[in-house]
Amino acid sequence: MAEPTVDDLPAEADALQAIELRIDSIGGAEVREPHRHAYHELIWVRDGHGRHLIDGEPVEFGSGTLTLIAKGQVHQFEQAEGVRGVVVRFDDEWLTGSRRWLFSGGSCTALTVPPDEAPRFDALLDVLRAEIERPSGPESAELRRHLLASVLLWAQRWREAQLEGRGASGPDVELHREFLELLERDFATSHEAGHYAAELGTTTGTLSRLLTKLTGRSTKQLVMDRVILEAVRLLRFSDLSIKEIAARLGFGDQFAFSKAFKRQRGEAPLDFRAHSTYL
Repeated sequence: MAEPTVDDLPAEADALQAIELRIDSIGGAEVREPHRHAYHELIWVRDGHGRHLIDGEPVEFGSGTLTLIAKGQVHQFEQAEGVRGVVVRFDDEWLTGSRRWLFSGGSCTALTVPPDEAPRFDALLDVLRAEIERPSGPESAELRRHLLASVLLWAQRWREAQLEGRGASGPDVELHREFLELLERDFATSHEAGHYAAELGTTTGTLSRLLTKLTGRSTKQLVMDRVILEAVRLLRFSDLSIKEIAARLGFGDQFAFSKAFKRQRGEAPLDFRAHSTYL
């Protein structure tokens, strides 16, 4: 099984793209095959509606939505009608500080932008796009970095508002943010909840209660969700053996991996691979 095509940015170290998005209609035979991103992608849909497949899972979008797709995720526009908007693409070089948690590499949902803020956000993206298209000058890199940071800070505000709507305080949101960054770093080597609590300077019980309040999932469940998500990617989009996948994801042997996968997905890894297709 061949791995999906990898889309990448130009070789320049400071590569940043902001491209007008126009899709009149797409679906069926017109759908491009699944592809991985070697960059982070932000998709702003001003008008229109449709559905992404991200790591094989459907993500619906409509007018006034913002979808954040992390580097390494497998993406496909499965369906789109009358879509107008902007796509922004950038590498890790542009993603600093507290914004990294927005691209944790886990499951993906489309953020709904408040209607009264959508025109201003659209204008901000238009300014970013115009600045990228201008010939570079001494101030260009700094201007582009500040504009992208503003875009991501707005996205962070809307994501945090979602969490605060579930009863989270400011410190709760910060701890959740730190957990996601740590999880992305360590999921393939550390599966135990205690590791994450210790790294974050809190107790296992406190961390798990907070995460359960915000996500409905305990620390252990979120760790295994991330591990199995990576397993699903590798089973769907690579020809690595079960033994190789188990080793890559930090399991002692392929039997422990198979047991964990079946507990999470309801079937053995080989059975999943045999019938799994990216439709």
